[in-house]
Amino acid sequence: MSLTADVKAELITVRDPRPTARVAELTSLLRFSGGLHSIANRVAVEAEVDSDVLARRTARDLVELYGVRPELVHVQGSGARNGSHYAVRVIDGGETLARQTGLLDQRRRPVRGLPNKLTTGSRGDLAAIWRGAFLAAGSLSEPGRSAALEITCPSSEAAMALVGAAHRLGIAGKAREVRGVPRVVVREGEAIRAALAAMGAVRAASDWDQMRQRREVRAGVNRLVNFDDANLRRSAQAAVAACARVERALEILGDEVPEHLREAGELRLAHRDASLDELGHHADPPLTKDAVAGRIRRLLAMADKKAETDGVPGTDAAVPAGLED
Repeated sequence: MSLTADVKAELITVRDPRPTARVAELTSLLRFSGGLHSIANRVAVEAEVDSDVLARRTARDLVELYGVRPELVHVQGSGARNGSHYAVRVIDGGETLARQTGLLDQRRRPVRGLPNKLTTGSRGDLAAIWRGAFLAAGSLSEPGRSAALEITCPSSEAAMALVGAAHRLGIAGKAREVRGVPRVVVREGEAIRAALAAMGAVRAASDWDQMRQRREVRAGVNRLVNFDDANLRRSAQAAVAACARVERALEILGDEVPEHLREAGELRLAHRDASLDELGHHADPPLTKDAVAGRIRRLLAMADKKAETDGVPGTDAAVPAGLED
């Protein structure tokens, strides 16, 4: 199962016994999964969901909370919505239900956001709003750079109402439009975990957080490995370039090179992968790292000066293409 399906499967099992929370969840689910329709000049309330289990639960809540008799219809997905979907419809008594749930105001005008009495309710009611919205139109992607918990909204007003509820729960959600469709997005890893936990998907929140931590550890290890690889590559390239310059310097100077500088150069060529500190230990008598570096530097400078005087290529000319500083 996908992460989204896992979360919805867990949320379906959450049953808040408080009437206000049940009303908040059901109203939010109706608002974000379809809302109001006109059928034969009559106001109908409809929710289209992607699970027969959720459809049956929604129908049961409508019966228990409002005493209406909804019909369940299997809808074959088309266009952007693939797969099977299930519509829960209330036609007889639909307008009364719409007024009771706050989807219609007292003047029979559709409420574009969410009823104010819900968005100003308790934390339990606010969590129920988010639970209903996610069950209706939510999605969760895997942890990573593009991780997000998103809810597709029927209007910008509904998106802003959901953002307000999130902020009251201490969750950083943002409203945005993607190709003209309003959405509420939660991106920061800890905020996603908190949102899942607040909705009641405690197991999914724990699993998602563990996945996120494992990914962060793997990413950290990969960064260190890449960093070490880059350092080793640079060190190897520097050693090749240094040896090429030393060989050219000894060639330019010939018999004119001072003995102590020749020894330093030959030491460099004899131990091509060694560090300056290691070269010093190979010398007889041993030398410090700075002493070895100084002698090689003077060897190269002396060779470059003679090359300039003689009008021949200097030590840099011996460095293979692509390894120049």
